[in-house]
Amino acid sequence: MNSVSIIGAGIGGLTLANVLKQQGISCVLYESAPEIKPVGSGIMMAVNAMQVFDQLGLKEKIEQAGNKIHGISVTDKNFRIISKTDVLGLETKYRSCNVAVHRADLQRILAESFGFENIRLNHSLQSIEKRGNYFLDFSNGKRVESAVVFGADGIKSKTRNLILQTGHIRSAGQKCWRGLALIDLPEKYEHEAFEMWGKGKRFGFVRMTAKKVYWYAVINEEKYRPEKTVLSYFTDFRSPVAEIIEATQPEDLIFNGLTDLSPLPVWHTDHLCLIGDAAHATTPNMGQGACQAIEDAYIIGKLRKQDRNWNTVFEKFQKIRSTKVDYVVSTSRRIGVVSQWERGTALRNFLMRRIPESVSRKMIEKVFKLEI
Repeated sequence: MNSVSIIGAGIGGLTLANVLKQQGISCVLYESAPEIKPVGSGIMMAVNAMQVFDQLGLKEKIEQAGNKIHGISVTDKNFRIISKTDVLGLETKYRSCNVAVHRADLQRILAESFGFENIRLNHSLQSIEKRGNYFLDFSNGKRVESAVVFGADGIKSKTRNLILQTGHIRSAGQKCWRGLALIDLPEKYEHEAFEMWGKGKRFGFVRMTAKKVYWYAVINEEKYRPEKTVLSYFTDFRSPVAEIIEATQPEDLIFNGLTDLSPLPVWHTDHLCLIGDAAHATTPNMGQGACQAIEDAYIIGKLRKQDRNWNTVFEKFQKIRSTKVDYVVSTSRRIGVVSQWERGTALRNFLMRRIPESVSRKMIEKVFKLEI
């Protein structure tokens, strides 16, 4: 029998596994994929997430695997600045910085730290039965008994659907391409993330290594035509947009619709709790999806040090985290709407330029600050 079982070996599940391991709590992690391999695209680990990795002793490894990002610029399609945020001051305050890294590299670092021997691959959850403890049945025929279960299995969480039977996945009405390009960009792009806003579309990019660039492109859903290429939507955007897209191989391109999860009334029940996207999935407009899952793991670890009753921990966990994640989900959704305006873009850009940098920095700090 397992003391603790974690369903899902994504960033949130792996971070939680490392947090519990650091406290000497035995746990086993179950992943539906047959192997942990280099799939996925880039990801930004913001200052809040890097503070957690610092406490886990993993900050330097992640920084070495990726690229430190000291500024975030929103521009129009011609690279005229709409808003610019320098986060060096916040980096000094929190002794951590933003890091752009390949998701696969981050996952590998977390898995190695936790121990591959404690990860069960090819375990896709099929059913959960509560008889004192939990009995977990997997598609490979294995059955596991566990005293405590964490659902870290994403926006389409089987754990949530089977036990809490709640959660509405909402479409943002937008289509998104994510890609990895091998390209040598000028030095001015080295330590800054960029997002370019057009009419009903935007393009963002950031360097992860000397020659590897993570990028994303978003259009409004009603404008999507399957016969068109991603490049055809962005021919009016200034260089290096076309060059980045053209430097991307088809196998390094991911395409899907943007979604989030409507707020859940409850994330937990007796000795079972959801974390990350399973509890509060957000659109990617603030770069906080995985970061908020990492914060979940951190808060659970802090609460567990104070109280050994898991149900009390879970109750306090939702009370502490719900305000911040609700803010992230709702704000991210609003940013997604404004950035995709089809009309009034000149007015939008003008009003955005009028917002003082101090206001933007205050909003960012609200996200960067850990709650305990």
